[in-house]
Amino acid sequence: MKARVTVMLKNGVLDVQGEAVRHALGTLGFAGVEGVRQGKVIELDLAETDAAKAEADVKAMCDKLLANTVIESYRVEIL
Repeated sequence: MKARVTVMLKNGVLDVQGEAVRHALGTLGFAGVEGVRQGKVIELDLAETDAAKAEADVKAMCDKLLANTVIESYRVEIL
């Protein structure tokens, strides 16, 4: 079973990398970009066959390691 985790900075947290990308896009002539939020995607191959158990396990992984829940939010997809 596969899982995909999308981690993003929470609203209100300054996204320095996203702002740098927005600025670079403007420099390259893409003037219509008003904002960029940059995050990360993590794909996991899991031995678990029960989707509910897999989702619970991945959420625990996010809470303990994959996301800094103070400043980041995450979304888990079981594929």
